[in-house]
Formats: sequence, structure tokens, C-alpha cells
Amino acid sequence: MTETIDTSRSKQLKLPPLHLGKHTIDVPVILAPMAGVTNKAFRRLCREYGGGLYVNEMVTARSLVERNPESLRIIEHDDDEKIRSVQIYGVDAVNVGKAVRMLVEEDRAEHIDLNFGCPVPKVTKLGGGSALPWKTDLFTAIVQNAVKEASRNDIPLTIKMRKGIDEDHLTFIESAKIARDAGVAGIALHGRTLEQRYSGKADWNAIAELREAIPDVPILGNGDIFAAEDAIDMVEQTGIDGVVIGRGCQGRPWLFGDLQNAFEGSEERHRPGVSEVADMIYRHAELLVETFGDELKGLREIRKHVAWYFHGYPVGGQLRAKMATVPDLATLREYLSELDHSIGYPGASVEGSRGRAGSPKKPHLPDGWLNSRILGDAERLGLVGAELDISGG
Repeated sequence: MTETIDTSRSKQLKLPPLHLGKHTIDVPVILAPMAGVTNKAFRRLCREYGGGLYVNEMVTARSLVERNPESLRIIEHDDDEKIRSVQIYGVDAVNVGKAVRMLVEEDRAEHIDLNFGCPVPKVTKLGGGSALPWKTDLFTAIVQNAVKEASRNDIPLTIKMRKGIDEDHLTFIESAKIARDAGVAGIALHGRTLEQRYSGKADWNAIAELREAIPDVPILGNGDIFAAEDAIDMVEQTGIDGVVIGRGCQGRPWLFGDLQNAFEGSEERHRPGVSEVADMIYRHAELLVETFGDELKGLREIRKHVAWYFHGYPVGGQLRAKMATVPDLATLREYLSELDHSIGYPGASVEGSRGRAGSPKKPHLPDGWLNSRILGDAERLGLVGAELDISGG
């Protein structure tokens, strides 16, 4: 169900298409890569509601180079994904370069993104993710090598990063200048530090500062966009070229329809009742089963999404608990039929922050990481284990 909302909150802004290298993204919205979330199934749901660029789950450079079967599954795309977008995480310039070359030579992507924003301790404690830009020599080598390999077939390469380690160790302006000089096609900034993780408010002023400092490369903003109106506010406050949507779309793939409407000047928004949400959950589960080729695996994956879908809806705890252990599609359909399908859109209780924000935490970093901006030999050896996982999320 869609409706036109007649409130002072409802906004619209005609935003021009986003240009990333040779690609034109008509709706300047990017789905942020989220491990265990932005697989083929979820990307399809989002695309059915609105336009944009839909990035797959983060995958490590090393696992790609070694052709790990799970990493190859992660980078699969549906046939109708016009721009196949892959995000790579890596801490070694040679491995990242090899991974990009593989994607280019084997025609596996039309857009590549590098992750320098992941705040997960298992990643940062080894010097990866949002910890990495502190080491300017390593960051420079990775970005330069990746851009060089991507340019072999004119594939635009972008980066996603955070403000820095903490407020005393900010890196985003310097890193952006390095990336611009290396030839990246776009830069996305999450307006938080590693220390913040997802707590507190995103610093949109930092995004505006980056826009002013880097006027010649598309700048994308990320952080605290939970509704189309948030995206408009961010664009108006910062002057950026587009927005990146992460936690805000968890359990709400229709947010991309709202964003497209808002950026095209329409006040129409999706306001689904329980019946529509139930149908969406079942469809999502079916797509997950298809994606993994395994019903039990698909139903295990849908369980975490159920809580997001029903965030703010008056669905009883007993039924929620049953759906958290649902074993197959038939049982899921049975549980969903027990819902009160007459319940409409609850309003404000559904909106706002999604997921666990948590609280600021001392960054997990390699010993002595902050002592120098240059990577030491001992630290270089310590990076060896950083790419052992398939995905860093």
C-alpha cells in the first residue's frame, strides 16, 4: 500500500542522477553492503521497489584470489542486475589488486567498492576496515593498485570509509584526497568514527566538510538515514551527490521506493500493514531458499529478518519466538497466517533507528597501531591473518 502523507515531515527534492565513471545511476541511492543481509535475495526485493545501485556483501580479497566457493557465491548476481556491484575488503595491496583483476578479467562486475569502514573488532584488531586508513602508506598502495587494475576495463572503483579511529585520530579528509588523486570514481563517508561503531548520531557536518574539500569527485553520505526525509535532509545539509543506505532498510526494502519517490519530487510513501509485511517476509524466505539452494539454510537466514520486518508492529512475543525457529516454508506460511492481518501501518513506532546502536567502545587495534602513520615491518607481518575470513562483516 502507498499513500501520500500530508505532514510537515514529508519532503521531496529533485536530485540529478549520480555519475560513477561510465555509469549513470538514475536514482542516486546506494545499498550499503551488509554481511548476511545484502545477498541476491534482499537485493532483488529492494530493486523491485526503487532504483539505485545495489552492492553485494563484503568479500575478502584473499578468498576471491583463492577462489573460495563461498566467496564466489557471495559475488553472484541475478541476470537482471544491470550494474553488478562487488565490495572487496583487503589489507594487502597485492591481494586486492589480484582480486580486482580477477573481477575485471572474468567479467564479474561493472562496479567495485573497497571497504575501509567496517568497525567489527575481528576486522579492526588486525588492522583492517576502518582501522586501515590510519596507515597512509598502506591505504595509498591499496587504492592505487585497485584503481589501476579496475581501469584495465574502465570499471569505476569507489571507496567507503569512516571519519577515523576516534575524534583524536581523524583520517577522512586526508584519505579522500589520496583516493581522489588515485582516480577513484566516488567516495562514501559514514559520519561516525570506529570508536562510535553505530552509537550516537552520525556527524553530517563531517560529510559536508568532505564535500567542500573534495569538489571534483562524487561524494556520498551514510549514517542515520531511516526514512526518505532523512535522505533529503542530509542532501540539503551537506550538498552531496547521493546517499548510502545501511541499517535503515533492514526489514524495509520498500524504503528504496520511498527514496526514489522523494528524489523525483513525489510525496508518495509505502506504509504497509501487517498483511503486506507478512507477504514480503514469505517472498523473502522463498528467495533465500532459491539463493542458497537449501530450504533449511534459507529459513535460518530469514529468522533475523523477521525481527526487523516486525519492528514496531503489534505482533505478540509468542508468535515472534515461534518464527525465530521456523524450519521450513510450510511452517512459516502457517505462522504468518496466525497474524492479525487487519492491522494497518502503526506509524511512528515503525520508523526511526534500526538494529542495535550500542555504545561507543574502545577501538580494537593491533598493538602500537596509533604510534605511527606508516606501517612497520612487524605490523605488516601481523596483517597476514586479516583476510582469512571470507567476509569481514
